[in-house]
Amino acid sequence: YNEDGKGLSTQDIAPKGLMGPLTDEPTEDNMKLIGIDFYHRYKEDIKLFAEMGFKTFRLSIAWSRIFPNGDDKEPNEKGLQFYDNVFDELAKYGIEPLVTISHYETPLALAKNYDGWANRKLVGFFENYVRTIFTRYKDKVKYWLTFNEINSAIHAPYMSAGIWTPKEKLSKQDLYQAMHHELVASALAVKIGHEINPEFKIGCMILGVPNYPLSSMPSDVIKTMQQDRENLFFADIHVRGKYPRYMDKFFKENNIEVKMEPEEEEILKNTVDFVSFSYYMSSCATSDTDKNKKGEGNIISGVPNPYLKASEWGWQIDPEGLRYILNQLYDRYQKPLFIVENGLGAVDELIIDENGNMTVN
Repeated sequence: YNEDGKGLSTQDIAPKGLMGPLTDEPTEDNMKLIGIDFYHRYKEDIKLFAEMGFKTFRLSIAWSRIFPNGDDKEPNEKGLQFYDNVFDELAKYGIEPLVTISHYETPLALAKNYDGWANRKLVGFFENYVRTIFTRYKDKVKYWLTFNEINSAIHAPYMSAGIWTPKEKLSKQDLYQAMHHELVASALAVKIGHEINPEFKIGCMILGVPNYPLSSMPSDVIKTMQQDRENLFFADIHVRGKYPRYMDKFFKENNIEVKMEPEEEEILKNTVDFVSFSYYMSSCATSDTDKNKKGEGNIISGVPNPYLKASEWGWQIDPEGLRYILNQLYDRYQKPLFIVENGLGAVDELIIDENGNMTVN
């Protein structure tokens, strides 16, 4: 996490997960500091991917490995070379990289010194970052994602948008202004990427959570529509290049006035080539405050569906929800869809045998 000139990221002081408390400095109990040690073991990992027949590998470039503080004038050459090596190794096995530009790891200095994406200056820092990596890897990477689960900033503003202000003190005005800055930066990345290499395919990435009405009461159906809009307005902008009209009412009702620079309306018109999403669970919506009890979850939770079982995280187990959201997103956007995260989260137990080998139970 700190080798070869890499700076700290927001993940490095968050040992207890997305919603847990932060530490002053990286601590030994933060398993993310080493993780699976891909930095040292990428060659053997990629060889295993090839043995399993993988044709695509989704990975993220750590912004703080390229620009340790985020606002540096010059990039870290050792960081750039590392990803050159990774992409070359993937090419050796015929594996296509799908690269996320920013994945829950804003440089910590940008969070502390600028309050993350709440500050418009990050648009300029991000522009410098994407120009650097697009130019460096223009012949090695074709498929790019701008921000991982950009709509998760609603639920986790620190982890998703690097906002240092505590969530409980963060106003809706500042939160939606920060998300606007991310949307502008994403569209700017699309513009820059297509200028550097017209063959680039650049997509957005959202947290995909299909919502069902808890009952057939019309008020529950309306509540479901409202939750869908809250989740999907990001992708609406990514795909259509402008804010949807329904957000005008939402902003008015919540006393939000998003400040937009003169050139930003034009920048937003740089729309994505495809829509990607994660899918782990579905949720229910109800207007009944007595029934509006949130299930447990480590990022997002919703009203439990009485017809579905839940995982150990409290996420609803709903394979048909994947089919539902695929249809929902294609009906809405008519863009290619990429499922870039999917699976079942569970509590793992590490078992060590008599030979010192470790397996997950």
